[in-house]
Amino acid sequence: MTTRRQFLRLMLAAGTVGAVAQHRTADAASASSHQAYLPLVHHPAAAHSGSWPNDEGWIVAGPSGRFDQAIAWFHARSTIYTHYDLLQIVGAYERIGNEAGVDWFLALAQCAHETGSLTSWWCDRPRRNPAGIAVTGAVRDGTPDNPPGVNWAWDGSRWREGASFAAWDSFSVRAHLGRLLAYALPDWAATPYQRELIDYALAIRPLAARIRGIAPTIIGLNGIWAVPGTEYGQRILDLARRMRQS
Repeated sequence: MTTRRQFLRLMLAAGTVGAVAQHRTADAASASSHQAYLPLVHHPAAAHSGSWPNDEGWIVAGPSGRFDQAIAWFHARSTIYTHYDLLQIVGAYERIGNEAGVDWFLALAQCAHETGSLTSWWCDRPRRNPAGIAVTGAVRDGTPDNPPGVNWAWDGSRWREGASFAAWDSFSVRAHLGRLLAYALPDWAATPYQRELIDYALAIRPLAARIRGIAPTIIGLNGIWAVPGTEYGQRILDLARRMRQS
């Protein structure tokens, strides 16, 4: 039999539970009426997500070295270009490379490999060829005023096949980075600016459609950019590492 005191305790407990339930319901309603929905922010994926400094040799990637390191490397070795010239050349690689999403420091390492760190005949004025572009080793006899075709340069006694450029910043660097992009990216994956560089580069030296986008890394250019070139990319990566120590 329930006593009066037990009855009062039961009533008090029931009232407390009801009050708590009512309070929670009110809180939920208040939260619902004041709920804010924040927009979902999508961050673009990085072009290269590997470890710095790009030891895998990705072409579409952030720079794997610094401006001052590149300047120090070429200044100590180039017998053709002055310090001022080097500032303009390296500056063009940095500016255009950053805009195109290309590892411009790696491209400069390729330039150093191809030109003997800016000491070769092909990279000298008036040719300014940064990476053996259209250079085949072919030679032709003739006269200075009668080139065999478009991509030929007179060496004082005969014609040598290869591209020449009127200026580094406007032409040489754009052709070099554009050609790297043509090897690294299929056309559908290129941005408008990347495609602009690719189109310019391929107007100078066409590239077969089957080769487009087959080499996302510098190692992928083994036996392609240079023949036989079985360790072409590895040598450029090693050179880039040494340049970072300048």
